[in-house]
Amino acid sequence: MPHNIPLAILIIFVSAKVMAEIAERLNQPGIVGEIFAGVIVGPGMLGWLLPDEFLSAMSDLGAMFLLFRVGLEVKSSELIRVGGTALMVATVGVIVPFAMGTAIMMFAGAGTHEAIFVGAALVATSVGITAQVLSAKGLLREISSKVILAAAVIDDVLGLLVLAVVSSVSRGKFDAIQLSITALLAIGFTLFVAKWGSKAMNRVMPRVQETLRVAEARFVIALGLLFGLSVLAVSVGVAAIVGAFLAGMALAETSGPRERDLAQGVSEFLVPFFFIGIGLRIDLSVFAERSTAILAVVILLAALISKFAGCGLGALGLGRAEAFRIGIGMVPRGEVGMIVAQLGLGFGILTRSSYGVVVFMSVATTLLAPPLLRIAYRGVPPSFDGELADHMRIE
Repeated sequence: MPHNIPLAILIIFVSAKVMAEIAERLNQPGIVGEIFAGVIVGPGMLGWLLPDEFLSAMSDLGAMFLLFRVGLEVKSSELIRVGGTALMVATVGVIVPFAMGTAIMMFAGAGTHEAIFVGAALVATSVGITAQVLSAKGLLREISSKVILAAAVIDDVLGLLVLAVVSSVSRGKFDAIQLSITALLAIGFTLFVAKWGSKAMNRVMPRVQETLRVAEARFVIALGLLFGLSVLAVSVGVAAIVGAFLAGMALAETSGPRERDLAQGVSEFLVPFFFIGIGLRIDLSVFAERSTAILAVVILLAALISKFAGCGLGALGLGRAEAFRIGIGMVPRGEVGMIVAQLGLGFGILTRSSYGVVVFMSVATTLLAPPLLRIAYRGVPPSFDGELADHMRIE
C-alpha cells in the first residue's frame, strides 16, 4: 500500500546499514550484514516485510545501479583482452554445475524435468555480489577481477540459453529457430556495446557538455544510457543488469568525479534494497523435513564445488592463485537462482520442497562468497584510482 512505502524504506535502509556496521565490526563485508538484515526483518523471523512488487522493483534498481557503478571502473578494452579466458571460464562454469545439479536431483528421485530445472538454477552467477566486494576493496584492476566480470556477462548469456532450452523442453515447446535468434541477438548486443560503446560516448559526451543547459547534463545522459541499454538488454533476452554494466563500461573513459559521486550517492540508497531482497526470500522451513534438509545441503555443496572447480579449471592458464580467485568469484547465485526457481514453480515443474532447496542454495552461496573472497584476495593490495579514493572505502 502507498502509505506503507515510507515505513518499508525506513526499515530496509536502517536495518541494512545497522547490520552492515555490525558485520564490518566483526571483520566481515558489509553486504553480509545487509543480507542478514533481510532475513531478520523478513518472513523467516520478524515478518515486518514480505517480498512484493514494490520491493522487487527497488531491488532490481539497486542491482542495476550496483553494476552500473562497477562498470564505470572497468574499461571495455581491458575486458576484451581477457575475453578468451573469460569464455572458457564461463563455458566450463555452466556445463559442470548443470550436469552436477541434474545428476544429484535424479539420484534423489526427482523427475527429469524437475532435475534439469534445478540444474539450470545452478548455472548462472550473480555478479552483483562479487562486484560489490571487489569494488569496495579496490580490486577491480586485478586480472582475476576482469576475468570474473567478463565471464559473468558471458555466463548470463549462456545461462539464458540453458534456461530457454530447459523451459521449452519441460513444456514440450522447443523451438530451435527462435532459440537461435535469441542467442544471436543476445551475443550481438553484448559484443557491439562492449566494443563500440566507449568509442561512441567519447564523441558524444564532449558535445553534450557544450550544448545542453540542463543541470547535471552529463549525469542525465549517463542515466539515459543506463536505462536505455537495460531496456535493450531485456528486449534481446539478457538481464537488465548486463545492460547497466555495459552502460557504465561505455562511460568509464569519459565520466568525471562528479558523475561518479552522483552514481555512488544513488547507489548508497538503492543497493541495500538488492541485498535485503535476497535475505527476504530465504525459506527456513526447508529444514522442516530431514530428507529435504539433507538435499539442500548436498545441492549447496554441489553449487560451491561445481562453480569453483569448473570456473577455476577454465582459468588454470593464469596460474593457480588467479584460478582460485576466479573460481570463488563465480560462486554466488543470488537473485539469478531465485528467478529460475520462481519460473520452475510457476510452470508447475518444481515442487515446494525443491523450490525451497534452490532458494536456500541461492542465498547461502551469496552469503558465503564475500568471506571466501576475503580469503582468496588476502595480501593483494587495493588499486584505487586517485579520483575513486575519495568515495570508495576499503572494507
